[in-house]
Amino acid sequence: MLKFRSGLDVLESKNYLYIQSFGCQMNLHDGRRMVEVLGSHGYQVTDQPEKASVILLNTCSIREKTQAKILSALGRYAGLKRKKPDLLLGVAGCVAQQEGAKLFAAAPFLDLVFGPDHIVELPRLIQEAQKAKKVQIGFVDANEYSFLRAIPRPGQEDPTALITIQKGCDNHCSYCIVPLVRGPTISRSADDIISEVRDLVDAGVKEVTLIGQNVNAYRGYQETGEDFIFLLRQLNQVAGLERIRFTTSHPKDFSDDLCLCFKELDHLCPWLHLPVQSGSSEILRRMKRGYSREDYLKIITRARQVCPDISIGTDFIVGFPGESVDHFQETMSLLEEIQFDYAYSFKYSMRPGTPAEQLEDDVPETEKSRRLHHLQSVQNKITQFRLSAMVGRTVPVLVEGPSRKGLPQVCGRTPGNHIVNFDIHRPEVPTGDVVQVSISEAGSHSLKGKIFQEGMEGT
Repeated sequence: MLKFRSGLDVLESKNYLYIQSFGCQMNLHDGRRMVEVLGSHGYQVTDQPEKASVILLNTCSIREKTQAKILSALGRYAGLKRKKPDLLLGVAGCVAQQEGAKLFAAAPFLDLVFGPDHIVELPRLIQEAQKAKKVQIGFVDANEYSFLRAIPRPGQEDPTALITIQKGCDNHCSYCIVPLVRGPTISRSADDIISEVRDLVDAGVKEVTLIGQNVNAYRGYQETGEDFIFLLRQLNQVAGLERIRFTTSHPKDFSDDLCLCFKELDHLCPWLHLPVQSGSSEILRRMKRGYSREDYLKIITRARQVCPDISIGTDFIVGFPGESVDHFQETMSLLEEIQFDYAYSFKYSMRPGTPAEQLEDDVPETEKSRRLHHLQSVQNKITQFRLSAMVGRTVPVLVEGPSRKGLPQVCGRTPGNHIVNFDIHRPEVPTGDVVQVSISEAGSHSLKGKIFQEGMEGT
């Protein structure tokens, strides 16, 4: 569960907002925008659902398991709704877009169902739902779509920010529901993105992550040739911005010029998340991914040529229809060959409305589980090995705040996106500082270190 603080809390407000988010970084970003939009209309965020006057489930429909969690959460809030009839309960995000009226049938106590395109209208939608008790709304026409800008807070605690540069996807991979629930690709203008980044930097942000369903398909104003590389080059010149990241990319749209950006742009972090999904060219063809195993390997090889220190992560789906033992072994051999720093991996689950719905889901669930466990076990060892290789190095870390253990330990990230925990020796938390940290220990998914020299700039 993700909780958000808006920084826009209104004193003595009687309207309390509780948001429970599921899924990807896009959902995290959408949740923050909901908080900002409602914060400007007098809503105060609470982490206690029983205190809320509005509860929103910000949903993801990529995985069947996630959708089941959402229905379970709705069941829990049904009792709260019976005790507080004026409580407004809404479902946002991709499940809302996909299921629509079906959600009202599954949960008659629901008041509001709205897709990701309508966050800017949320105050009005809540008012309508409070009057009519049932409001459902979906896509916005592409010509009328407007991106929500983050609201900078001077001196804000978080030195990092997510920036939406495009939404939707035109690739139509056979297993993927994103084109159905997020719509076609729509990009923001570069001027709008750069203006938002400058405002955030003025408020204290040091690092931005450009997000979208497929960021390297970004196209701004066609008349001025605004593609993704153009945008990266422009952002690299923003004064005060120390780090740039992006996610997620599609291998089909990944060019050699984009690889070269990791060498040529001094603020672009050496971190690449590039989902491969399978190591078998045959399964990739069935998935309609638009590239082969060999194509993917060429991208990774090139990225490491131009940026030897680059950290690379990926996504895998195991048990896709038609995936034989031999196909799965091709995935494992790719994993071993590339040596990813990390990998997100999932069992295939059929999503209604996707092309793969027409394929026979012929890999038994027990075999999917076995393959997933094996892949994750091997990847965990690779991750541990690659983290261990950093012990003894001194690296620049952008301090993000106290660690989970609390002060005096703080945490931050390296340029390669590795989490580092270390102690500080001053009363104030150096949030937003880039400090040099000597890595002393590698955990299963993070690093520990000792501060080498506080306040030293680094990239």
